Amino acid sequence: MRVLVVEDHVALANRIGEGLRDAGFAVDVVYDGGAALQNTTSTEYDVVVLDRDLPRVHGDQVCRRLVRGGSAVRILMLTAAAHVEDRVDGLELGADDYLTKPFAFSELVARIRALARRGSESPAVVQLGDLMVDRARHRASRAGLPLTLTRKEFGVLEFLAGADGATVSAEELLEHVWDEHADPFSNTVAVTVGRLRRKLGDPPLIETVVGVGYRL
Repeated sequence: MRVLVVEDHVALANRIGEGLRDAGFAVDVVYDGGAALQNTTSTEYDVVVLDRDLPRVHGDQVCRRLVRGGSAVRILMLTAAAHVEDRVDGLELGADDYLTKPFAFSELVARIRALARRGSESPAVVQLGDLMVDRARHRASRAGLPLTLTRKEFGVLEFLAGADGATVSAEELLEHVWDEHADPFSNTVAVTVGRLRRKLGDPPLIETVVGVGYRL
């Protein structure tokens, strides 16, 4: 899943971004509300982790504009304010969840995963024949044997499994599994799919639809 982190404290923003990448997310990081609105216009995110007290464009305004614009992205608002009234204000703006600083990083990860599942029609666990993909626990197995996958390999498998048999283009995979620094002209998707195929074993599960993409 793809996450946008919006936090004006640069060091904190970068730490959150790196931690979320280590947890298996595709993450972009920006440091003000204006950049957040620009990114959400050009990129489809599953979750936005939004600091409330932002420069230029306040976090409240970012949240309000995303909600009023009909965006399907889930919003997790961060704030240093611990009062109940502050949390209520944030939720009434349209935020889906609220987390007070300082927070345990494991809780942030759990909340992001819960929000992403809430925004998706795919179940937390997808069973396709002898293949099991557990989106909540970030693990997969085939014929009862656990698969050892990299973050990107799991991300590709998760996205294909959630497509319910539909063909997914390389561009869609690049959009949802990689971050904004991925080179759209590289063969990184094809290489990752190739490695994933080998790890899934026989009989093959991922089909290449020539000129269109891949399907599971």
